Amino acid sequence: MAGRKRKTADKNVKSMFINLNAVIEQVRKDKGISRDIVIDAVESAMVSAARRKYGHEAELEAQYNEEAGEVELFQFKNVVDEVEEPGLEMTLEEAHKLDPDAQVGDELGQKLDSHQFGRIAAQTAKQVIIQKIRDAEGEMIYNEYKDRVGELINGIVRRIEKGNIIVDLGRTEALLPISEQVPSENYRIGDRIQALFLEIRQSARGPQIILSRKRPELIKALFMMEVPEISEGIVEIKNISREVGNRAKVAVYSRDGDVDPVGACVGMKGSRVQSVVQELRGEKIDIVTWDEDPARFICNAIAPAEVVKVILHEKDHSMEIVVPDDQLSLAIGRKGQNVRLAAQLTGWNIDIFSESRYEDMAQHAKKTLVLDLNIEDSMASLFYSHTFRKVRNIAETPLAEFLTLPGINPDLLTQIHERACEVMRLEERERPSTKYFRELEAQSAAIEQKAREKAAEVSSIEASQDNSEASESDSESELTEEAIDEQESSEEVIEESVEQEEKVEEQLS
Repeated sequence: MAGRKRKTADKNVKSMFINLNAVIEQVRKDKGISRDIVIDAVESAMVSAARRKYGHEAELEAQYNEEAGEVELFQFKNVVDEVEEPGLEMTLEEAHKLDPDAQVGDELGQKLDSHQFGRIAAQTAKQVIIQKIRDAEGEMIYNEYKDRVGELINGIVRRIEKGNIIVDLGRTEALLPISEQVPSENYRIGDRIQALFLEIRQSARGPQIILSRKRPELIKALFMMEVPEISEGIVEIKNISREVGNRAKVAVYSRDGDVDPVGACVGMKGSRVQSVVQELRGEKIDIVTWDEDPARFICNAIAPAEVVKVILHEKDHSMEIVVPDDQLSLAIGRKGQNVRLAAQLTGWNIDIFSESRYEDMAQHAKKTLVLDLNIEDSMASLFYSHTFRKVRNIAETPLAEFLTLPGINPDLLTQIHERACEVMRLEERERPSTKYFRELEAQSAAIEQKAREKAAEVSSIEASQDNSEASESDSESELTEEAIDEQESSEEVIEESVEQEEKVEEQLS
């Protein structure tokens, strides 16, 4: 079969789109997309418009003529002796009108007059061009931003829709969902905004860039921008814990022993960290030194409180922290904020106790071991120091592992392990320690009851004494009032007698 030949029998055939060179160049500049993509969009639009008239079975092809500045549309048909499908075939006689040298088996393309397609076809072509250019623009934006996830994005608040903030990035828009916003932050249209590039999603309307102001990674990106040592790889941010809008803790580590990681992040007179705090609208930031030793790391993370003792429990990945009595509230923080952030930063479950409380708990645990296992206080202290705080800890530990405790006879350890298993099989109320502490609580309750009764009796006696004193004072006040009344009446009598004497003297004179 011969190759395709494009022919036209009418020199007055017109195209729907003419003088396209200037238009294509303008679209290329405005949208920033390739000229080939714009031409492909116009060619596809021509084919789509033609199919509304010639149907989907027709063999159509569009080709851009750069010299003429128009898109030429051709319908191809096979040359046959007898036509069975008029939309796909033509006779040899019809073919000779297009090409005198045509032969059976050739495929000839006749140029179509797309100018006569009509308004609907033109509208279809317009929609196809718009969609093609939009798809190309979306793909270009996706390729531009897909490798920038985790970076800081700057933009202008363009509009707010149902709480979601639409940010203008210049060539495209980004979305800051309400779920990724800080509740205490408020933005108005026209405000500058800096956010973390969280992800890019492909949707029917094109790529959608999602931003965040809540993620801890935002703090990391801000420090990378403010601290050269971080961007250069000398100082590394190991982890960040954050309670959005209130406080955050940042663990940093230096690969260079001569560089203080905390000092590098704080900056001269706090200039670097203050820049980050300002961008976060006043959110407080604690910068601590990361350490591979969990005990040292937690001591740094719990700052500003001092730590007296740290007890690690590797099995359940938890630790107990003992602090001075006067620093318990400081270690816990407001509404437990400090200890929560420290736990998130280190990845360990943390329990904080004051020294006095920890000592009481230790005495109670040791007494329980003594009673349930029938051992000496020194033995109970030894078990306690090896984190065997409860009988359950001993019973659940495999015997082979328990026998590795140093300084104790293996036979004795075996007996103690068997005893622990026996105690765990007892009901809670039947265990020796439970009975002991229950009796102790009963005695304590009885003593408290007697103390309350004694206090009530004393209060009753004091109340009766107060009543008697009050009655005596009332009688005294009544007597005093009577004496005052008598004195006032006597003074009135004297005044009247004086007045009468003055009147008598006036009459005599």
